[in-house]
Amino acid sequence: MRTRRALLGVVFAGALSLPGATAWTPAHTPDGQPDIQGVWTNSTLTPVERPAELAGKAVLTEQEAHDYVQRLLNQVNSDRRDGGAQTDVGRSYNEFWRDRGNDLADRRTSLIIDPPDGRIPPLTPEAQKRLDATRAYQRDHATDGPEGRSLGERCIEWATAGPPMLPGPYNNETQIVQGPGYVVILNEMIHDTRIIPLDGGAHVSPEVREWMGDSRGHWEGKTLVVDTTNFNDEYSFRGSDRNLHLTERFTRVSPEVLEYEFTVDDPTAFTKPWTAKIPFNKTNERVYEYACHEGNYALADILAGARKAEKEKK
Repeated sequence: MRTRRALLGVVFAGALSLPGATAWTPAHTPDGQPDIQGVWTNSTLTPVERPAELAGKAVLTEQEAHDYVQRLLNQVNSDRRDGGAQTDVGRSYNEFWRDRGNDLADRRTSLIIDPPDGRIPPLTPEAQKRLDATRAYQRDHATDGPEGRSLGERCIEWATAGPPMLPGPYNNETQIVQGPGYVVILNEMIHDTRIIPLDGGAHVSPEVREWMGDSRGHWEGKTLVVDTTNFNDEYSFRGSDRNLHLTERFTRVSPEVLEYEFTVDDPTAFTKPWTAKIPFNKTNERVYEYACHEGNYALADILAGARKAEKEKK
């Protein structure tokens, strides 16, 4: 069902650009907002960055896209048994639990649409130095304490939940709810909900720093524009730092498709801004609890195992 909805959405959205086609107009909420409510999924096999073997090719033909998808699905298939026990452990869940999607977003070879090469711009020298130091600390002090583990492993922040929001291997549902003066975004992959005011107010003081930043929204026609700043020093998106300025744009282009676009602007981290676009497809799936919390059993077990191993070495 999800695949059929996605294909319908692509066909419908494409029809809007045909000569003589009538632009689709979304319904409105009682307080006048364009209605973008519902449960959406951004499942797709399109990678964030364009693979090296597809350099210079932004869009595939139908046959190329079909062949690429089949090859990729075979590569990532968790049910394969062509390795030893360690390989099986690395594949973790079997394919039943995955939600990868089974097509490419508009046959594109990357979610990034700018720069044209479909690649994240290089980090600044300072940002690269900071990233290398973080990786070195996590490598050399991985089990000293929880600080050595990733934010995702600690159930604090996931790249799929954002902001910005990226597709992952599972739990790709996002629920959007609107009320007078607000838009609320709930991601299935983690436990946070963004409550975005639309009153035109300024961001909080620069001294206030948050894991998900401070989001403020406004409407530009039928597009919801969300401006987010004030990220804290520990949050990093693909190498970003506390100066990250994120702009997200939500546009409902058909009953079945919500176009999501975001721009990353962080001059102290990236050599230039970059933009990605992801189709969110309407789904009748339900959003389930993602029971992941800081200080969970897995984290305690990792550290306890490390202490046990240290004792055995003595």
